[in-house]
Amino acid sequence: MSTYSPAPHTVTDTVAGEKIASFKASLRGELIEPDHADYDTVRKVYNGMIDRHPRFIARCTDVADVVNAVNFCRENQLLTAVRSGGHNGAGLGMCDDGLVIDLSPMKGITVDPAAQTAWVEAGCTLGDLDKAVHPFGLATPSGIISTTGVGGITLGGGLGHLTRKYGLAIDNVLSASVVLADGSFVKASPTENEDLFWAIRGGGGNFGVITSFVFRLHTLSQVYGGPMLWEMDQAVDVLKWYREFIVIAPEALNGFFAFMTVPPAPPFPEHLHNKKMCGVVWAYAGPAEKAEALLDPIYNRIPPALDLLGYLPVPALNSMFDGLYPPGLQWYWKGDYVNEISDAAIEAHVKYGEQLPSMHSTMHLYPINGATRRVGDSETAWAYRKANWAQVIVGVDPDPANRDAITTWAKDYWEALHPYSAGGSYINFMMEEGEERIKATYGNNYDRLVAVKNKYDPGNLFCVNQNIKPTVV
Repeated sequence: MSTYSPAPHTVTDTVAGEKIASFKASLRGELIEPDHADYDTVRKVYNGMIDRHPRFIARCTDVADVVNAVNFCRENQLLTAVRSGGHNGAGLGMCDDGLVIDLSPMKGITVDPAAQTAWVEAGCTLGDLDKAVHPFGLATPSGIISTTGVGGITLGGGLGHLTRKYGLAIDNVLSASVVLADGSFVKASPTENEDLFWAIRGGGGNFGVITSFVFRLHTLSQVYGGPMLWEMDQAVDVLKWYREFIVIAPEALNGFFAFMTVPPAPPFPEHLHNKKMCGVVWAYAGPAEKAEALLDPIYNRIPPALDLLGYLPVPALNSMFDGLYPPGLQWYWKGDYVNEISDAAIEAHVKYGEQLPSMHSTMHLYPINGATRRVGDSETAWAYRKANWAQVIVGVDPDPANRDAITTWAKDYWEALHPYSAGGSYINFMMEEGEERIKATYGNNYDRLVAVKNKYDPGNLFCVNQNIKPTVV
């Protein structure tokens, strides 16, 4: 087998005017072109560092629009990107010169409280999903920012506050509806197109345009949680305690470790404003008194400088950081999976944590043990079930003038910590980092993903992603 390289995409301006007019007329949604008044608004994505100029943006309102857009791209050899919420750090929901299949207008949600399931269109955000299911006392695990798109985060795996209790988002996907590269519309489930169902759970947008998901929901209305912060000179001791505690803690307790600069605003007290600190953001799916008992050792051993834990609705927890991270900031991401946090790794963490280059820059260690472990490495495309954390280092700042500073810090931090990693990275925490990095991320599942790609997208129409290249004999 040799590596497949798609033919060069034709210049989009050579697409005949009548073809464009026919495509435009076929859509129930709107076709946005560069001369449209909303073009510069619609082409923006969450990461302000991304500045791409597609030739067309198809604002799809239903599956038929998606089918027509896929056919138009294939027939005219257009570079094709697919966007749901637009949060992809590398900006892979947008492209230059080609066509963006924009799913964000597709916002349908149907909740079946008796079955504890929800049918969710791929243009929904996590906030949309929370608002739909919370009135029924239900929740599903995924994310920590409510403006994140359901489609992108789910296809990459879906980490969040409830991961240790209920697994990844992909562990709660019961089925998905998909428009394939040939324009056909199929269902992927444990009994239909099983190979496709396996691949989309962690394999990203490589295999088709997912137009909707059916999620399993869980009975949960409130959690006991919030941030707990310590001074930076306590970071070594806190990390040494945390690395031991979170891998044996009850699955109902989730907590991700972070370095942060305290925002100069409520609910943070003025004496901590703009201080660099370390912390854990907790979420306990159970009674407050049990959470307090579990956390007594850290209260007694290393008393926190700030404790904002309390009961709050799940949607409030999932949107807690929305105000701190609005759309349009400059972002540079670097990630790794981590099995163990050694003393040497802690030393490097603290070194770079003390050098946070901006108020928004941070490092998170998300625990991925607990319920996630009940699914095997080969049962879905997501291949690092035995890791304990998904680590992400993000340089973030509102000012484009600080782009180099936040990028350099993130890269240097990652270079220092990568030797202590498990090798691959959660794809939702990756920039465009090359084929070898993608292969490392999928490990032993990579060849199987290539086989699924060969079957469903042999021409690599869906290549604007963390791309799994098809092969030809």
